Amino acid sequence: MQTINSRFVCAGMPFANSLLNKTSFLGEIGLVPCAMAGNRISQWQKGTFLYNQLVMRAKAVAVQECGVTRAMLWYQGESDTTLLSNANAYKGKMQQFFTDLRSDVGIPDLLIIQVALASGTNYTDIVREAQLNPDLANVVTVDARGLELHKDNLHLTASSQVLLGHMMADAYLQTISTTS
Repeated sequence: MQTINSRFVCAGMPFANSLLNKTSFLGEIGLVPCAMAGNRISQWQKGTFLYNQLVMRAKAVAVQECGVTRAMLWYQGESDTTLLSNANAYKGKMQQFFTDLRSDVGIPDLLIIQVALASGTNYTDIVREAQLNPDLANVVTVDARGLELHKDNLHLTASSQVLLGHMMADAYLQTISTTS
């Protein structure tokens, strides 16, 4: 079974369903949900509760022999757009998080499919710039800008979440086809 560690639950099922509809060679697809809304990237750094839970769940896949982790879906950052200091620190913290995660789960080339924010507050463009230019190998960014938002102008509508799942599936398939 292919497993995908996903911090982003809403588009997770559309992602998996899209993969199953577009190809048969992947077999079963498992998602390992680790979502927690409203967190800053600093709350996902090595040693934090959220980080430790993510690593524990990712390692459980291998230990329980229920699949092989092939990628992580990552959609986070709105909480880092409020303060300039958080936005400016975002890229370094994101890079460190991805590097630490790959090391701690024992997959140094783990594919990370992240989402560039569709919304945020004061400093969205700074965080988006970091997400669009991660400067790390095997990190693919799918841009959510332009997808429909709820009336709160922050969260994606259900139909946009489904579309985002399809976009991430396409990114996954394109990436594995160029690396195979």
